[in-house]
Amino acid sequence: MNNPRPKIKPSRSLGIPLTPKSVKYFEARPYPPGEHGRDRRQESDYKLRLREKQRLRAQYNIREAQLRNAFAKAARSAGKTGEALLVDLERRLDALVLRAGFARTIYQARQFVVHRHVLVNGRRVDRPSFRVRPGDVISIAARSRTMAPFVEAAAGAHAERVPPYLEVRHEALAARLTRLPTRAEIPVVCDEQLVVEHYSR
Repeated sequence: MNNPRPKIKPSRSLGIPLTPKSVKYFEARPYPPGEHGRDRRQESDYKLRLREKQRLRAQYNIREAQLRNAFAKAARSAGKTGEALLVDLERRLDALVLRAGFARTIYQARQFVVHRHVLVNGRRVDRPSFRVRPGDVISIAARSRTMAPFVEAAAGAHAERVPPYLEVRHEALAARLTRLPTRAEIPVVCDEQLVVEHYSR
């Protein structure tokens, strides 16, 4: 039998609700699952760094290899590695589909991209990891707009999430990345310095 609430346990393990549905369960039990969840002992530095990396992976729904590659790229850039890492991840197409309010969760956003519902500058893109550049326009394909999730999105069901680096026209299901985000604008719960330390050791 499938678990009707598959993100509840990971949400409690990581200390953050990963989906809107998991919020109420997380708030009711804001401690790790298991018999000793309430009495977690002081954690080692390694475990803290590991959990922060896992938090980041979960919020972008990416594999270990993808995060490691993004870190290597950020480490070669100028400026702070942690901030460069988050800015790069935030440019992922699936992340911006979520931020624009076209999807409820990062998992749904990934599915929309893979199923070819999303266009970038008028062309279909089916890679969630595609990096969007400032000035690029993300939109939903005309044939997909009658689907229930997109009808809800066009009505502004998730409009409160839109960050300042996106210019969104919900009724047209179109969004433009106007500029790169700053760290303070990226709605991700993460101490990126611990992630940097994890990969640097």
